[in-house]
Amino acid sequence: MLHRFVAPRLPAKNTVLYPIFLELKDARCVVVGGGQVAQRKAQSLLAAGARVKVVALTASERIESLAAEGKLEWIGELYRPDHLDGARLVYAATDDPQLNTRIAADARARDALTNVAEPPAAGDFMVPATLKRGDIVIALSTGGASPALAKKLRERLEEVIGEEYGALARLLGELRPLAEQQIKAQNKRQQLYEEIVNSNVVDLLRAGKHDEARRKCEKLLAGFSKHINAHE
Repeated sequence: MLHRFVAPRLPAKNTVLYPIFLELKDARCVVVGGGQVAQRKAQSLLAAGARVKVVALTASERIESLAAEGKLEWIGELYRPDHLDGARLVYAATDDPQLNTRIAADARARDALTNVAEPPAAGDFMVPATLKRGDIVIALSTGGASPALAKKLRERLEEVIGEEYGALARLLGELRPLAEQQIKAQNKRQQLYEEIVNSNVVDLLRAGKHDEARRKCEKLLAGFSKHINAHE
């Protein structure tokens, strides 16, 4: 079957990219390619809970290992458009730019969003540089202008935003049900959360004093709840 070459979709001048975080648990995602780039894509998708299928005649040892462990499906065949059936996201990660562009067109015909390793302009979305601290995920993009700059910015953020912020997010998540029970008004709860965030709780977490940080949060909640209820 002959494939028609589709020219890359170059981004329009002053294009504004829309940032989004996707829920991919149990979503079908297809990675075409078996090298290191494809491996990184597959591993990041697995970390997000996606059902991953890799299509490639040959694959890296890590992809083979993940397939042997039943963590992903590896199809050791030449790419065909029907490999993309049912996919929510498609990653064109072969070393052939023309093939990648055709994969993007095939995916688009199936209403699947595509990330293209090369040429990236042929795809629908770019994968940002990310910084993860527990449940906190910070994504950085330069709109494709300079991945090196995005990496540099991420490294700078890593110096400022430590693991204590992930611990704070976890602590606030654990505190939320109790806060909702004791403080009915959403705007009042927001004031409580801001008071906690602006307190020394993050400093306590940075110093490894997790129990003390929790007690401080509980004390702030109790005092805030008492004050609110006294004026109702």
